Amino acid sequence: MTHDGLEPIVVPAALAGERIDRALALVTGWSRSAVANLVRDGDVVVDGQPVARSHRLREGEAIEITHEPERGAVPVAEPVPFDVRHEDADLAVVAKPAGLVVHPGAGHEHGTLVHGLLHRYPEIANVGDPTRPGIVHRLDRDTSGLLVVARSSVAYDALVEMMAARTVDRRYVALVWGVLSSPRGLVDAPIGRSVRRRTRMAVRASGREARTAYRVQEEFGDARVSLLECVLETGRTHQIRVHLASIGHPVVGDAAYGGARPGVELDRPFLHAAALGFAHPVTGARVEVEEPLAEDLDGVLSRLRAGSSDSAGAAG
Repeated sequence: MTHDGLEPIVVPAALAGERIDRALALVTGWSRSAVANLVRDGDVVVDGQPVARSHRLREGEAIEITHEPERGAVPVAEPVPFDVRHEDADLAVVAKPAGLVVHPGAGHEHGTLVHGLLHRYPEIANVGDPTRPGIVHRLDRDTSGLLVVARSSVAYDALVEMMAARTVDRRYVALVWGVLSSPRGLVDAPIGRSVRRRTRMAVRASGREARTAYRVQEEFGDARVSLLECVLETGRTHQIRVHLASIGHPVVGDAAYGGARPGVELDRPFLHAAALGFAHPVTGARVEVEEPLAEDLDGVLSRLRAGSSDSAGAAG
């Protein structure tokens, strides 16, 4: 069943062999980039299964689309503050503060990172999707840390392919509830949109492939929390938050996925994009960038460590 009044599309013979992104753009009149975003987010399924945008259609297949793409206006430059950690003619690596939305959408027509990027790099207006120019991956609004942005079309196309091929090293720091049973692990579980709340994601058999590797860095027994380094092997919406919640260790402060609990004071998820590494899409040179924890997250860790020291001293 589809949502928002959209009926399934049965593939006619004329579209057999076409890529799904091109075919849907032809049928719906939506842009290729808008269709690609729907496919990436798991909002397009073929015969009940999510597919990649490179999927070639077969006659008689049923395409279901859960909702139409957002029809946002093309953003214009606005002086939105953010820090730059690396920049050259083809790309920039920026540090996004918590609370800043990456691109325009419902309820966020102004003041996003994209508006600020256009102010600093006006040339990106023609790079990629015009409603989210330069953007090749995203961070949730309340996640702080590093994001790579394309400044040229050549870099954009290459970075999109690199993300799909999983050759970009993306490392996050997360504080989660509980003590994990193993110091290292891999959560391999498909993710799709929640059938209960459309703004949230969930582990679903019909979802898209998703894998998150983690390593325990530190444990705080008194507070019953653990500090993890997480590595994305795929890049689904809310992936780390959904995966960690699914194994019983939600991210501290994450109200959407069961992590808002008493014991640690924090008004956003403790999740930080701490490192990015990739081969430069034009020069081939290695780009490695690290970003220290945001001040609020560092303060939480300092308090936890002070509490652990006090407990150790009292026990001694």
